[in-house]
Amino acid sequence: MNDYLALKKSNCKNCYKCIRNCPVKSIRFSEHQAHIIPDECVLCGMCFVTCPQNAKQVRNDTDRAKELIAGDKPVYVSLAPSFVANYDGASIDALEAALKKLGFAGVQETAIGATIVKKEYERMCDEAPQSLIISSCCHSVNTLIQKYYPGALAYLAKVMSPMQAHCAKLKKEHDCATVFIGPCISKKAEAEEYPGIVDCVLTFEELSDWLDEAGIVIEELPDTRMRGRARLFPTSGGILRSMDKREDITYMAIDGMENCISALEDITQGKLKNCFIEMSACQGSCIAGPVMKRAGKATVSGFMAVDKSADNIDIEVSFDGELNKKMAQKDTNRTIPGSSAIEDVLRRMGKTSPEQELNCGSCGYNTCREKAIAVLNGKADITMCLPYLIKKAESFSDTIIGNTPNGIIVLNEELEIQQINKAACQILNVRSQREVIGSPIVRITDPSDYFIAIGTGENVYGKEKYLAQYDKYIEETIIYEKEYNILIVIMKDITKLETTKRRKSEQSRQAIEITDKVVEKQMRIVHEIASLLGETTAETKIALNKLKENLSDE
Repeated sequence: MNDYLALKKSNCKNCYKCIRNCPVKSIRFSEHQAHIIPDECVLCGMCFVTCPQNAKQVRNDTDRAKELIAGDKPVYVSLAPSFVANYDGASIDALEAALKKLGFAGVQETAIGATIVKKEYERMCDEAPQSLIISSCCHSVNTLIQKYYPGALAYLAKVMSPMQAHCAKLKKEHDCATVFIGPCISKKAEAEEYPGIVDCVLTFEELSDWLDEAGIVIEELPDTRMRGRARLFPTSGGILRSMDKREDITYMAIDGMENCISALEDITQGKLKNCFIEMSACQGSCIAGPVMKRAGKATVSGFMAVDKSADNIDIEVSFDGELNKKMAQKDTNRTIPGSSAIEDVLRRMGKTSPEQELNCGSCGYNTCREKAIAVLNGKADITMCLPYLIKKAESFSDTIIGNTPNGIIVLNEELEIQQINKAACQILNVRSQREVIGSPIVRITDPSDYFIAIGTGENVYGKEKYLAQYDKYIEETIIYEKEYNILIVIMKDITKLETTKRRKSEQSRQAIEITDKVVEKQMRIVHEIASLLGETTAETKIALNKLKENLSDE
């Protein structure tokens, strides 16, 4: 499988939404990036539609179409009938006029191929009315069956899709190259898987960008083509509405990957028979294809537009080519690890009992066991488990808060205690943390500074305070987290440091007092001696004052 869907690595943000929405979990998460696993992917496009970061992009084949136009053969377009749901008010004639300006030789609607295919379905029902038949128009459904439900492969109609049947007819009639334009990603894969029929596939998004680039506007033109009922194919139940039905066969339309998987489970278990099943990967069928959904096109209005464009008659068409399509089983190389290996991963995820297997789906997998299997298959990492990460973070946080020598108090904006650690309890003489949780902080300390912090929105760092009621000195930091509506108070007990500092200060003060007395006494003695000797006392006085200053500095 080629790179029909690519990842823009810079945009992937660890949200796991693509994994949650992938019906076959064909995504590997490694190095903080989501990677599509080609041999497991069915190209339903759910990851493309649901990615909130727009990290998935469809391969652009516009240059390939331009190369075909520049070639020797004329290029004809097979235009999916869902175009009326994408281009409001546009007709097939209007699209043909615009596409001819791009260099295409002609445009026909894929409903011609759909008419050929639905007639083949009718023939199959007439020849084997007691059998089970699954429609083969949706390549994603075909691939789902080939890769994951080979037991249902015998019931899959081995018939070309409308795109293939129409392009085969165009080639035979015009000796041309063919380009299919529609809402589907998987058609790109189908075209390359069965070479020689469809030379290039473009999405409506690629066509719109190309028209914009060329400055071509789709004009308003009346629809002059035959309004056949096969135009209904891109709607849910549209294939069935286009068919002539037998009374002894049950006809049912199933759309959406989840519903298709459920139906295939029943089919492989032998619960369904004597019925024709229209099966579409997209909920709402092709008018709700990934490109349409990503563009924000409404399914209901799209259905109405398609329904309005059709009539209750068949397009007149003949086809004498080969409609048979080979669809063999495909290997996905998936392995199911043993139960002991799964249990080991569950233990590493902190799931030591069935009760701890929350099956919350936050990692993208439906159950913890599916996640464990993905880990063993190299598709997931243990850290993708949100409860595991929260528990680990809480444990890490509790370890830090519980063992730090600093007191930590968390208050709400009403200054009620939300959290307090042991160190804070020791500083504030609180016997038990449970005693004060939920209580106003005023019960244990003066909240004035906290009111100021909330009022001004300014944090306080390293403010020294004396807690008279506890006879303790602290260095306090106050952080107001406005986003979370909490106040974080960090207290550092500096009582010993402050006591030592004050003791030294007192010792220095006492030393200065003694020095003053010594100086005074010495000055008297010096003065008496000087008066006897007739000498000056200036130098002695300077020396003693210098000593006093030095002691004061200490």
